[in-house]
Amino acid sequence: MATATAWPLQGGDIKTIEWKDSWTSLTGISEATMRAHWKLYEGYVGKWKEAETKLAAADLTTANQIVSEWRALKTDITFAIGGVKNHQLYFDHLGGDGAAPTGWLADAIDKQWGSFDKFKADLKATAIAGRGWAWLAFDWETGKLGTYLGDAQNTFPVWNATPLVALDVYEHAYFADFGTDRPGYIDAFFANLDWNVVIETAEMFEIQKRFGA
Repeated sequence: MATATAWPLQGGDIKTIEWKDSWTSLTGISEATMRAHWKLYEGYVGKWKEAETKLAAADLTTANQIVSEWRALKTDITFAIGGVKNHQLYFDHLGGDGAAPTGWLADAIDKQWGSFDKFKADLKATAIAGRGWAWLAFDWETGKLGTYLGDAQNTFPVWNATPLVALDVYEHAYFADFGTDRPGYIDAFFANLDWNVVIETAEMFEIQKRFGA
């Protein structure tokens, strides 16, 4: 996993990841795209911190659901938080060779989708249908994996689910390299995905135990 630093924020510390040189030699996704994308991530980190500072100084007594500083900050901070967390997952599991997962995760995918190729087709279609993101996540209540789409940084749709794969399909992630060929970019994403990192993320939450591993 990437090295992390932190500062105190509401609800605990936000751990920020560091740039990895392996991102300069991805298959199909250029270094220029990755560095520009990284700057966007850094911007989200800064805006989260800025929003926290403004919330600490805001007047709670003026809050209302139509127009208020408190409403605007509380709404916008979710976009910044999503921008940080989504991109950290996205960057962290890039740099692999796209080889299919093994072990308990491979078994879980095969059981649920029938094959790894069918799972990839599902996530690819979800990413094409989404306007911003597509995820593979584990739902703690159903005990199943699922693919989900989000139209913005703050529209992850399932409570009590842990995202394991984050696929950014905003145009900034691919347009310089692929133009309007989003399917081609998604194929490149899969070709660079490190499933060992995905498994590490899942096992950090002990998700494998829910599959008997």
